[in-house]
Amino acid sequence: MSDQRPAADPASRASAPSDSASATSGTGRLWERRALRRTLIGVPVALGALVAGSYAATALLDIPSPPTLVRLLTTKPSQQGDLFATRTIPASAAPAPLPVHDEPLPATVPWKGRRVPVDQFLATTHTDAFLVLRDGRLTHEWYGDGVGPTTRLPSWSGAKSVVSLLAGQAIEQGRLREDDRLVDILPQLKTGTAYDAITVRDLLDMTSGVDVPESYNEYFPLTGTARMYLSRDLPAFARDHRGLEFPPGSQGAYRSINTELLGQVLAKIQGRPLADLLANNIWAPMGAQDSATWNLDDDNGHEKAFCCINATPRDYAKLGQLVLNDGSAQGRQIVPRAWIERIATPAPHKVDGWGYSAQWWHPPGGNGKDFSALGVYGQYVYVDPVSRTVVVKLSDHGDEQDEQETFDVLRAIAQTG
Repeated sequence: MSDQRPAADPASRASAPSDSASATSGTGRLWERRALRRTLIGVPVALGALVAGSYAATALLDIPSPPTLVRLLTTKPSQQGDLFATRTIPASAAPAPLPVHDEPLPATVPWKGRRVPVDQFLATTHTDAFLVLRDGRLTHEWYGDGVGPTTRLPSWSGAKSVVSLLAGQAIEQGRLREDDRLVDILPQLKTGTAYDAITVRDLLDMTSGVDVPESYNEYFPLTGTARMYLSRDLPAFARDHRGLEFPPGSQGAYRSINTELLGQVLAKIQGRPLADLLANNIWAPMGAQDSATWNLDDDNGHEKAFCCINATPRDYAKLGQLVLNDGSAQGRQIVPRAWIERIATPAPHKVDGWGYSAQWWHPPGGNGKDFSALGVYGQYVYVDPVSRTVVVKLSDHGDEQDEQETFDVLRAIAQTG
């Protein structure tokens, strides 16, 4: 997920600038885009209020018990995955370690109008792990205190981009079409309203219009995606949130509920949990070195499709390399090449001012060919096909993501190869 400052008025979302305008329009537009994509910034405030309540209140809301909420208040983002139930994604039976070829990074990188040492950038953005791959070789690997190659770190909304890869596989298999209606696959969601027109394409491109805001309103705690994150029954949450803020397909707006619904669709048509699909269809064939986990809404429950894969930095790098290699790894075509072309091509509707396609971001500027998975608190799996570079950055950067500025750094590093 991704978060920022208080949400802007909905009317300000309706008109998105061009890529060139987004890249140069200054901090005002960027502030607005970030505010719209905020997810969990208000959770500590809401949790504090709940902790003052009772077990009965949390049971009524169907969210974790007060002790867990207290731990959430005091646990940094990179360790919060340990507080929720998980399903395991085993390491590949045929792991494929990344080849290593050390190369220096540039001495300085651009940061907010000046040049700073790379170490200063990493410290400023509270980085836990930073890896660079060029042509499939690990050229740089750095870890913060207490973190190493086998430390599992959370994807947050980077999981959305992984769900996209699973969707591309299902489409290739003929089990799913982008034109399929959500309610034809999950009939329990039918409303008899415009909601029933939502398609898989709308979910992929964040154009469904489902009204579950990313923003957090301090006067209405535990609403929107923050409430979904804490829910112990995600299918029930989806049934309870079927209002629309705009007609499906008419515009783009970043809403984590889109990916949650997409994950429920995939689990239904494949007849298996998302973690099992990831394990068998991507993790094993790409040669993942380590096991991973996926957080659930409850014990033996449903994966939080919109977030919360916990994996080692090198395996995130492998995911990026899989995408860079047009969906192939270990001599196999794992994700259809056509799907990689889909995610590499911005969809018609921008999402909060940025290019977006099938759960992958196309940030303004650069060479126009790069794209990235992106998660709250500073999680990046950045892919630049032009320079054949993948950069993984996993962080605890709080509520000030500095996303555009970070992409400027990642691009600068890619271009120096």
